[in-house]
Amino acid sequence: MNENCTCDVWNSTCNVQNSTCKVNTIEGVTYTLLFLLGLVLNVAALWAFMVKRRSWTDTHIYLINLTVADLALILYLPFRIYDAFYCLEITSLCTVLLSVHYINMYASILTSTAISVHRFLVVRFPFRARSWRKKKQAAFAVCLSIWTVVVTLCAVFRDSNRPCKLWTCFERREDDPLPLNFLVFLLTLGFLAPLLIIVFCSGQFIWILRKVEDDSAEKKNSIAIVTANMIIFIVCYTPFHVALLLDKLIKSPADWRFLPPLEEDQSSEARLGDHIFCL
Repeated sequence: MNENCTCDVWNSTCNVQNSTCKVNTIEGVTYTLLFLLGLVLNVAALWAFMVKRRSWTDTHIYLINLTVADLALILYLPFRIYDAFYCLEITSLCTVLLSVHYINMYASILTSTAISVHRFLVVRFPFRARSWRKKKQAAFAVCLSIWTVVVTLCAVFRDSNRPCKLWTCFERREDDPLPLNFLVFLLTLGFLAPLLIIVFCSGQFIWILRKVEDDSAEKKNSIAIVTANMIIFIVCYTPFHVALLLDKLIKSPADWRFLPPLEEDQSSEARLGDHIFCL
């Protein structure tokens, strides 16, 4: 790929021109199927919540927030589909799309963390939980705080994904990884802290329920759901964040632009696999 990139450091403007475009039909078809399936499921879930809005509880508010984050991530996929077939030019739109991806992914992660904490508190302090007041207001406040934090962080570090730092519309240059301060925020606040909280709360939830002398199907289903959610979180988000760390630690070769086609294809398929599993 030939590249012509000039940057104005003072006003953060870039002109980037890609002279080659590589069509990836398999990736485009896969994203199309994911988009259609995800759109139907998330819209159906959101509609079900809206129909029952009069009986909303704090749990419903967290689940609605999670659905909105997932739906917004699904609506980002048409741009990936277009890029797979026609290739998007590297412009400021790419910066916006990457920011949208980060915002919705970490909103989903933090909402999942809030749900895990909520489940743990309800099981650990069942009588107190029933007497807690303004639970719905607290849930609204938590969800609003989540969006405020992720949007603010992406706004602060928006220059990290300027067009001149991108190799394609959705890929960074291998010789220009994420800034260390932004990476620290993503790894600690966006992954490690939520991971530890989810593992702790899920483990406590399962341990408390197992102590209850009850073999009901509801108890077994609750344990199975919490266990599955914890495993999915670990398997889904760990590879992405490990890759971010490795990109920072491993120095790219000087000739990274001229990797053999097979190596590029394998890298693209690995990234596609991560997207498929997470969605």
